[in-house]
Amino acid sequence: MATFATSEQLLVIIDPVARQADGESVRIAKDVLSAGAAAKVCLPEGPEEFARALGRRGSRRPVVVGDDRALVRAVTLLHRHRELAGCALSVVPVGEAGLARSLGVPSGAVAAARAVLDGAERRLDLLVDDSDGVVLGALGIPPVPVTARAAAVEPVSVPAGRPWLRTTYRSLVRTLAPRPARLATVPAPGPSRLRVEVDGETVVDLDQPVEAVSVTPGAGGVAEVEVRPLSLGAEATPLRARGRTVTVVGGDFRYRADAAVSGPVRRRTWRVVEGAWGLTLPSA
Repeated sequence: MATFATSEQLLVIIDPVARQADGESVRIAKDVLSAGAAAKVCLPEGPEEFARALGRRGSRRPVVVGDDRALVRAVTLLHRHRELAGCALSVVPVGEAGLARSLGVPSGAVAAARAVLDGAERRLDLLVDDSDGVVLGALGIPPVPVTARAAAVEPVSVPAGRPWLRTTYRSLVRTLAPRPARLATVPAPGPSRLRVEVDGETVVDLDQPVEAVSVTPGAGGVAEVEVRPLSLGAEATPLRARGRTVTVVGGDFRYRADAAVSGPVRRRTWRVVEGAWGLTLPSA
């Protein structure tokens, strides 16, 4: 892994969603980075300004302060401009950051910012599809169902000896609060008929309904593929394969790539690009 000098100049791009979600963590990350290196801070107001700031980084090393979507956006932009090979990317996770953590980025603004300053670049594999989309962590077919929870009203304490306050409070809540929270769930798609090919070899064909397909970049430039056939009785044994290209064919299927859902498409091919991008991680 390539190490960095703290004297190196940084371009700190703070995603607007992160500023809204957790301003305190953003402030801490900015302070730690500015104290440890020469940092230029950018506050884009949307995706276009985000792309413009990244494109004008010059010799500065880009640091994304934001969630998984911001990280994927940065990698996608660099890939589409064919600049991934020469650019080491750093991230301070703020917000939903399960992907960043799974890649080895520390949790917490201070630890992640220190890793940016003192860490080292690690080259990681990438899945690239035939529409020039990228997958950093995991690909899933069909997408995982989304569950939305309505906000609940927090209870409040009532001073002893004043029961009338409790009655008044409950009446006010019934008047102003939304109805009791209920789970709103997007139903899971039914079984799909898909043909999955790995390096040209068929793993499952259209005559076999499947419940799910997952693809992740593995080590050494290969993808790990798992197909779960539909089970009508005892649990079916997953089918596993490894290869450099994965093609899925079927009728209008959707897929989740990292933090985003794409489709519907009838055919998509992903190929593994070994060591395609660099991410700054804590030194071993």
